[in-house]
Amino acid sequence: MTTPLSLSDTVPETARDAILSGIRGHNDTLLGPTDRRDVFIPITSEDGDVDGGLIGYTGRGWLYVELLFVPERLRGQGMAARLLALAEEEARARGCIGAYIDTINPVACRAYERAGYRVFGRIENFTKGLDICWLIKRFGEAPESPHQAEA
Repeated sequence: MTTPLSLSDTVPETARDAILSGIRGHNDTLLGPTDRRDVFIPITSEDGDVDGGLIGYTGRGWLYVELLFVPERLRGQGMAARLLALAEEEARARGCIGAYIDTINPVACRAYERAGYRVFGRIENFTKGLDICWLIKRFGEAPESPHQAEA
């Protein structure tokens, strides 16, 4: 019997939850139960509202940085590196061996490379002439210099 398919441009939360539950169940069977834990490092404005920061999670030995945003007022002051360092410190304490992140922002990509991450995947000209890059950092490895990457 063929299952009918339909396409929509909206996703009901119940459908998202059902699919995510199926993926998690399959992964738990394949890999064992997850040890996933969230990581949240807020940046707050003078009035106490969150206006930036880092959101990610640790699980299965890795830190994944889902979102990292530095408000304009704090850019150019090393805030992204500080957010990453704090998240990485927590990840190490949780037993992680490394971290990964993705970005389409070339300025952010350079900041992550300065923080010891290296590009391991790229889609060139993803949109509007910009590449999307996936970066990785294994804890305990010496950062690769830009000159080594070119060799």
